[in-house]
Amino acid sequence: MTTADSPNRADGWTDAVRQRLGLGRLLPLGGPADGAWISERAAVAVLRRAVRGRGPGPVLGDLRIAVADPDKAPGAQVPAPPSALPPGPLRIEATMAATADQPLPAAAAALRSSLLAAASLRLGLEVCEVDLQVTELLDTEPVRTEPEPDGVRAAKPENTAGRVAAGVAGVSTLTRVLGPAVHTGADHVRVELATDDGHRALDVARAVRAAVTEAVDGHPPVAVLVTAVTGPTAGPGTPGAEPGTPGADPGASEG
Repeated sequence: MTTADSPNRADGWTDAVRQRLGLGRLLPLGGPADGAWISERAAVAVLRRAVRGRGPGPVLGDLRIAVADPDKAPGAQVPAPPSALPPGPLRIEATMAATADQPLPAAAAALRSSLLAAASLRLGLEVCEVDLQVTELLDTEPVRTEPEPDGVRAAKPENTAGRVAAGVAGVSTLTRVLGPAVHTGADHVRVELATDDGHRALDVARAVRAAVTEAVDGHPPVAVLVTAVTGPTAGPGTPGAEPGTPGADPGASEG
């Protein structure tokens, strides 16, 4: 049966699938007891901002993050989001373009140091290895360009857990990429949200877990999924943003 709004429904379904696939891997934040994950897309965006902000130097190319040794990764102590990677040390693989004014070993070491520092201090990722591959040698420092970040799929807090989570310092907004912002299972609660770049993602996730666990009847285990980290370019005036909701998709609400 075909209805007049079938194309709109199909577009909505396509957008939802694109959003979920665009998250990339769901990476563990902290250790097995932290019950927190972050999308690879969000983590990569933070790392790129950190590298770009350090000044002249090698140019970061492709970047992927994965668990270094999944077979030895311990299991999470709270139920993980669907398809999330198990907690364990992570490995960053990246390409870089270097300029002739700096020896390659020094350029690679500087970039590796920047990535490790940003992963730990700005996110809370436990990275044990950074593998860099030089793919291009440049005569001069290029103009650095970065793709525009995707809008945050914002959600309104509509229950106790959501309102408590939204009120934690460092939470930009609740989000709804894998489903409702607050998913209540038989034995756990999962909260999906975006953090702001001024707070370490792991610290925000820990605070949300503690606050939601205390507020919800029965004090169930709580998992947190960070789907975005809103940077300095996000906020009112960003294309597609609503006033007061950094980087939000217009009209988005918890579904």
